[in-house]
Amino acid sequence: MYRLLFSLVLSRMDPEDAHHLAFRVIRALPTLGFGRLVERFTAPEASLAVEALGLRFPSPFGVAAGFDKDGFAVRGLGHLGFGHVEVGTITALPQPGNERPRLFRLVADRALINRMGFNNGGADAAVGRLSRLARRAHRPVLGVNIGKSRVTAVDDAVGDYERSARVLAPYADYLVVNVSSPNTPGLRGLQELDSLAPLLESVRAAVGATPLLVKIAPDLADEEVLRICDLVVRLGLDGIIATNTTISRAGLRTPASVVEAIGAGGLSGAPLAARSCEVLRLIRGRVPAELCVISVGGVETADDVQERLDAGATLVQGYTAFIYRGPLWARQVNQGLARIRRERSTSSAALTD
Repeated sequence: MYRLLFSLVLSRMDPEDAHHLAFRVIRALPTLGFGRLVERFTAPEASLAVEALGLRFPSPFGVAAGFDKDGFAVRGLGHLGFGHVEVGTITALPQPGNERPRLFRLVADRALINRMGFNNGGADAAVGRLSRLARRAHRPVLGVNIGKSRVTAVDDAVGDYERSARVLAPYADYLVVNVSSPNTPGLRGLQELDSLAPLLESVRAAVGATPLLVKIAPDLADEEVLRICDLVVRLGLDGIIATNTTISRAGLRTPASVVEAIGAGGLSGAPLAARSCEVLRLIRGRVPAELCVISVGGVETADDVQERLDAGATLVQGYTAFIYRGPLWARQVNQGLARIRRERSTSSAALTD
């Protein structure tokens, strides 16, 4: 049914307009009284629950930052079966983002290119919504992803992040420092250790007991990934999210002329899967077992999610495949994960007989 809707209607709409339409429906689920009814159909099996960051995640599968930039639809996304929702990226100052068009589908690649530019209402505006969410017992785990305000100079980035962290950390189950989006000038340079170490130290001091993670790019060299791992461990951070979107355009099925016409932006979706897995394995081989590693990039099916978990991911996030799979995506993944675990349990039991 959704494939037909996507093919006949949504794919013909501007991608950002289609996103806003779907977002309004998801946001309305709790207020229209349908949320609990939907949840009877979509709730993850209890066997999928994961303990991480001192929290209980109903499922290892959640929504990556970017889908809900300001925290308006967290409860609705939870009703659809996602175990956690990472909102943002939120900046200290409100900003409109880049000019439209800024979101593009690559249907042949099951991918997106975006150059949204951290469009959001700012940290102060998010406080009211997030504080109300934090007080609710029935909701998914809430992550908050923060980034640098576009008008803030790179040299002043530490203070900008520190302000967002101080304002938002009290209402987040975990906080993420995003230094890896390609759509804010100079941001990725903050992944260099000389810049990253003082940034993370300052944010760590500002957030208190709130678990703190850093989100990195897939375009880093392997040696850079390993150096960041060592820094995260040395500073006592709680985890790493790998990976953000890529600036690479290698191996796409979409004609090169179409891709060139789209221009700059971060590529997400299926083409990112291989590199995302590589980075995950690098990280897990370097950091202690108890460090939380969240894998994101090119995840679409339950088998994809299980592959990341088998490779050492603590949790897994997705976003782009939501566009192509539709509102029952989380349910499909959770059901698939439960089936895989039952099959493995049966096989294990047969081997021990």
